[in-house]
Amino acid sequence: MGHVGKIATHVLLACLALLAGRYLVIDMPFTPDSLLQAGMYALSALIVELLFRVERAPWRFVSASDHLRLFRSAVMTAATFMVLTRFLHPGIDGGLRTVAGAALIQATLLSALRIFRRSVHERMLLDSVLRLGPASMLPTLPRLLIVGSTSEAEAFLRAPAGLGERYSPIGVVSPEDRETGDELRGVCVLGSIAQVDGVLGRLRDSGLSPSAILFLTDSAMSTFGAERLGRLKAEGVRLLRRHGVVEMGAAAAAPTLREISIEELLSRPPVRLDPEPVRALVAGRRVLVTGAGGSIGSELCRQIAASGCAQLTMVDASEFNLFHIDREIAERHPALPRREILCDVRDAPRVTRVFADFKPDIVFHAAALKHVTLVENHPCEGVRTNVIGTRNVAMAAKACGAAHLALISTDKAVAPTSVMGAAKRVAEAVARQYGGGGDMRVSIVRFGNVLGSAGSVVPIFQQQIARGGPVTLTDADVERYFMTIPEAVQLVLRAVALSMIATDADEAGVLTLEMGEPVKIIDLAKRMIELQGLTPGRDIEIKITGLRPGEKLTETLVDVNEVVRAKAPGIMEAVRMSPAPKIADDRLETLDALAGDGDEAAVRAALFDLVEDLRQTGPSKVVKIRAS
Repeated sequence: MGHVGKIATHVLLACLALLAGRYLVIDMPFTPDSLLQAGMYALSALIVELLFRVERAPWRFVSASDHLRLFRSAVMTAATFMVLTRFLHPGIDGGLRTVAGAALIQATLLSALRIFRRSVHERMLLDSVLRLGPASMLPTLPRLLIVGSTSEAEAFLRAPAGLGERYSPIGVVSPEDRETGDELRGVCVLGSIAQVDGVLGRLRDSGLSPSAILFLTDSAMSTFGAERLGRLKAEGVRLLRRHGVVEMGAAAAAPTLREISIEELLSRPPVRLDPEPVRALVAGRRVLVTGAGGSIGSELCRQIAASGCAQLTMVDASEFNLFHIDREIAERHPALPRREILCDVRDAPRVTRVFADFKPDIVFHAAALKHVTLVENHPCEGVRTNVIGTRNVAMAAKACGAAHLALISTDKAVAPTSVMGAAKRVAEAVARQYGGGGDMRVSIVRFGNVLGSAGSVVPIFQQQIARGGPVTLTDADVERYFMTIPEAVQLVLRAVALSMIATDADEAGVLTLEMGEPVKIIDLAKRMIELQGLTPGRDIEIKITGLRPGEKLTETLVDVNEVVRAKAPGIMEAVRMSPAPKIADDRLETLDALAGDGDEAAVRAALFDLVEDLRQTGPSKVVKIRAS
């Protein structure tokens, strides 16, 4: 119904309300003045409608605030009517009781009309009228138990699309004891989170065991604990959550609910960052991502494509990985101009041609060899990719006029004891030296282990648990910082956005995520075993194998020659206490030549010599590093 039709309906209801007020409130007989009085009241309603435009609120989405505005409209109509009759036709207003009754009846009719329309829109009219018990008594779809605050649960249940007509809610578990017994849109609050075992037991005894559990907040999920979640998964209960900020830019057609990944069950609650600066950064710009088929690179491509970039160029040396991310982006964003480029960042002439052809505005350099043990066994390849490849990308980005280069680094670059960490520490300096000094900004983003990435302990532990164990650890005291892949990529994008708006006077530091406390790997293994409904040590053995070459017990995000300052909520910046020394071109050329000749011992020595200069540490520490 259009706005004119709605206004006409409102005016007609006002006219009927006045007539009803005359006969129902004061039992006044019908007279010729009745029509005049009703007409005057209808005119008053028209004036109020034109002034307050109540008809603009869609009837099918009526809310409590809409009902209050309708009541205000009725009161204003009555007041306008009394003013008009006083000046235009004194003596026909029928008295205060008539006008008050008309206003009450008008508000009732307007509200009833909208309630009826919304009930029809949500296809709940007959169900609401005929249902004798709460919604949980009539489960016709897979049963859903909702865990979260009553306000969030009510907001979720209010939206018909929230359930997608795939689940039937059977109850709510709230953090508050006092809310037990309340009913939210026909769904009962069955108990508090502290009483969840009793709630699940009662549902099981009544034959209403949930097929799925929806967690509305991270805190609600964390209070369940790994052991209880493992039992639920073992019983076949699906663990669900809504899409959040971390999945920014998801397609509109994506399901409202999704399965919770094991990485989310293992990690701390993710840091939530405002996505708007990232959208503003990427929208309308040409973006190039190296290592686009890897764990971090592919997620960068997903979030960048969803943020409305003008063009996306995906570069990777792996044909298999590049094919899959290109196909995924093509399916999700068919209108996005994109190009997949099979290219190794170690090939300087090829890298230069690619950048010259596509002229990216922003470059995300994620291509690297990251597996500590493999790079330790193949130091020449690690140097050629992580150091020389970074130099090639930085020089090509600067030459093509890119506005920004972002390098993905690692916490293993801090006080490195491995070839991989040392190569990434040198890469940080190389990116700044060969990419800086002009109009292009350079950002270094350093973070810890990424759950679910290639080489992560999570898939390794999953495979070991699936075959019955044992789960192998290098040391019981090994601990690491962890984050999920979407969270890591969100940090990268936010860091670049912060650097883009920084002033030229700002000293560029290494951006890191405020990651809380590190996690012991043995605790991670135990939680993963419990999440499968098993008991560590009884069902699955945990075996200690000893530290591998280049591996440390703990990692840090800030080195001895750096100080930390807050950059943004959830983001810290590590700034050097003294200017970084320059790396002579001939030292890099020598390092490249040694790597090309396959001289592993000489490569290690030259690499850690560079790290010593960059860190400005004593020789005793260098000896320890080389000895590893």
